[in-house]
Amino acid sequence: MKNTFPKLLFSLILISFTVPAWSQIGVGAEPIKGAKLYMDGTREMLDKHWEYWEGPRFSTEMPIKWLDAKDPVTGEPVISSNDPAAAGGLYGAADIVTKDKFEDFRAHVEFLINEEGGNSGVYLQNRYEVQILDGDYGIHGMAALINEHLPSEEAYNGVGKWNSYDIMFRAARFKDGKLVEKPRATVYFNGVKIHEDKEIQQVWGGPNSGLDGGNDGGKGITDRPGGLKLQAEGYDVMYRNIWIKKMKLKAPDTNF
Repeated sequence: MKNTFPKLLFSLILISFTVPAWSQIGVGAEPIKGAKLYMDGTREMLDKHWEYWEGPRFSTEMPIKWLDAKDPVTGEPVISSNDPAAAGGLYGAADIVTKDKFEDFRAHVEFLINEEGGNSGVYLQNRYEVQILDGDYGIHGMAALINEHLPSEEAYNGVGKWNSYDIMFRAARFKDGKLVEKPRATVYFNGVKIHEDKEIQQVWGGPNSGLDGGNDGGKGITDRPGGLKLQAEGYDVMYRNIWIKKMKLKAPDTNF
């Protein structure tokens, strides 16, 4: 019998080097080593790890009034961003943010838009928005690093289907209180790299959008850590499987 072990061993070694290190991304990705699960779709985890962001337009009160819902795909529990206080697109009125605050981090966020035109957003450090908006792929549309970077590909799965953002974020750097390096991010959308190590210039949307939004027109970035924020705009956008790992990125490079 022919000895095939050397050939098999070579094949296994080849596979180990060709499977990308970032393969644990996309819908259903489990938390990587060292990551913490912040949302599993249950009210218990929502109340444990999240709070309202009390910005200038804040117009509700604890406990969080985002809706308990059922996954239209599996029937399992999920959380909907359809908070009554945000009806009519009042972003900042009932946005939620993690109680933990971050500098550099890697995050995984899964969302499902349950209606045409559904609108929400994922805010990095409660400052920089990765847009969630059905029906728009412009600079202010789906998967844009809002008002600055268009996604390189259209990877949206569509209404009624689960989607995922996998994000590596490096916070702005300061020296003697002065900004010396802009924040930057890499983003995968449903497993497709759509933003590769993009530098972010400012906070957009004014004081109702997040930290530093009203500071020098959004250009006055400060060194305060910020949480991961989810936006309420009165739409039925559902969330589940959100996990985050704190990172320490020495070099100005967010590729993964």
